[in-house]
Amino acid sequence: MLAVLEGLVLMLHVPLLLWINSSNLWQSTVKNLHESCWEKAGYFFDLPDFLSWKATGVTARSLCTVVCKWTYTSDGGWDDSFWKMIGLEDVVKDKYEKIGNHVLSPGEPVGKGLTPEAAKDLGLPEGIAVAASLIDAHAGGLGVIGADVTGHNLPCENQPITSRVAMICGTSSCHMGVSETPIFVPGVWGPYFSAMVPGLWLNEGGQSATGKLIDHVVRGHVAFPELQSKAAASACSIYTYLNSHLDLIKKSLPVGFLTVDLHVWPDFHGNRSPLTDLTLKGMVVGLTLSRGLDELALIYLATIQAIALGTRHILETMQAAGHHINTLFLCGGLSKNPLFVQMHADITGKPVVLSKEVESVLVGAAILGACASGDFGSIQEAMAKMGKIGRVVQPNHEHKRFYDKKYEVFLKLVEHQREYRSIMNSF
Repeated sequence: MLAVLEGLVLMLHVPLLLWINSSNLWQSTVKNLHESCWEKAGYFFDLPDFLSWKATGVTARSLCTVVCKWTYTSDGGWDDSFWKMIGLEDVVKDKYEKIGNHVLSPGEPVGKGLTPEAAKDLGLPEGIAVAASLIDAHAGGLGVIGADVTGHNLPCENQPITSRVAMICGTSSCHMGVSETPIFVPGVWGPYFSAMVPGLWLNEGGQSATGKLIDHVVRGHVAFPELQSKAAASACSIYTYLNSHLDLIKKSLPVGFLTVDLHVWPDFHGNRSPLTDLTLKGMVVGLTLSRGLDELALIYLATIQAIALGTRHILETMQAAGHHINTLFLCGGLSKNPLFVQMHADITGKPVVLSKEVESVLVGAAILGACASGDFGSIQEAMAKMGKIGRVVQPNHEHKRFYDKKYEVFLKLVEHQREYRSIMNSF
């Protein structure tokens, strides 16, 4: 379990439970927390399990949530010694009642379905099937990773889904890869058995800020008001306008080559994978005194490239550990941006498959419901039938040398940042 928990972070629930239950830190505040929350709480839920409880009245937890966020293991369950070692023996004493002692696989029916009260609130029939849930990003992965790719001339055709990675990209991004045997990847969470696809081990990489970073860079630029005005006049989004503007200024060059002397390290909010270093900062190399729309478009492009280079860094780390990945499946808000998609194809050198339904998290949830209702006999069958391909974006292999050089600079940026930190730490 220690190998799986390497890099335990605050977004997982054990540190939060420690905070609520502590009576030693920040005495007055935490004492009040302990008395008002810990002692009075009947249950602690991850949100997906809370929703299924509200829908059915059943406190069963999903294997996905307890494995990925709570240190549960699919073969051994809860580890008494771990909870006692960290000072949360209370959860052991009540036989894990507060955090879950009934665990279901994703897609299994929960209780007897919707309660009369929940059915009335939702306007649905009483007793309609409710499925054991998935975390949102994992539902997105389920909604795309198993789609039938027959006839699309993809390297993953006639290959197991272990050759695919699902990338759920929005405010932040998650990179979901599965394997038949457990693979321990430095800086990547897992492996978690059956946490997304039954019978397969899940590794989850991630980037803490992607859509949020693009938004931060664009809206913080001095030329943003001009961009906003021109996009409104053209009746398009600011990102559609920026993409068009890049096409105007590229002249005879491929768009990506415009950043030959502009480089970004994207960890403005620390690095989740594969370096697991929350202290890392963002970096920009190649700024000038120019303040116009051209410069805004270039820093926007360089930021998207940096995010794609970060994805390449994660994929290469996964492959070095034993994954065999040849195709990316993208979903989420950023997958609507054609520049973002093309940069990921070009920089990773892998084809990108876009889902027909952009909101693939909803497809994943529908897959679970269809299994709970008995419409499909297995998650795998439902994935193949319900996940549909919309478009395939191929990498431009003629640009490979340029992006290999960009990647070389990318890795130098973090190396240099750590050198600078070492110099300053000796002060």
